[in-house]
Amino acid sequence: MNSFKKYVAEFIGTFVLVFFACGTAAVVGCSATNGTGYLLTALAFGLVIVAMAYSIGNISGCHVNPAVSIAMLVNKKMSAKDFCGYVVAQFIGAILGAACLMLFIGKDSGLGANALYKDSIGLSLLIEIILTFVFVIAVVGVTSKEANGHVTGIVIGLSLTLVHILGISFTGTSVNPARSFGPALFVGGAALSNVWVFIVAPLVGGLLAACAYKFLSSAKE
Repeated sequence: MNSFKKYVAEFIGTFVLVFFACGTAAVVGCSATNGTGYLLTALAFGLVIVAMAYSIGNISGCHVNPAVSIAMLVNKKMSAKDFCGYVVAQFIGAILGAACLMLFIGKDSGLGANALYKDSIGLSLLIEIILTFVFVIAVVGVTSKEANGHVTGIVIGLSLTLVHILGISFTGTSVNPARSFGPALFVGGAALSNVWVFIVAPLVGGLLAACAYKFLSSAKE
């Protein structure tokens, strides 16, 4: 498959993720005290991944997330060149997705940007590392066997829904550096100054998940 086409697929997937899922968070709200909006936001993220997995998955693998891409790099499922191309495409997709979303609802909506839990960098880093670890190890595990191909999108989508159901009440759930950077870039203020947390933590969580799965699978062999 032509690498450029893979990058375009990742761009489209990440654009859709930010526009629809972050858009849902901004429109319906994601407060833990507002059950309907809370669950709709979690479902929106999961459903976008299901939709994209079965549309662009056969082209790029539908990472739409640098944390997933870095795990695939560690597990030698992609080259360093493609990793760089994927990450650039994901960030551009997220930025344009947020820009397009802002045209409809304005930046005062928050654009689904993430926020620190109790203004604590440490707690926010920890919860995001845990959430990303769970999500990425599910991705790495289900994609490790070709026989899982028919259920891969559903498993990944439901896993993303799962981590959002818990994580929304803490940080709004990032588990994806590109998804966090796009909205933060336009919202500015604290969202932008703290976005590094939501870039570093998911990458660490993705790396840990890749290493853990590599250890577990090698022990099985």
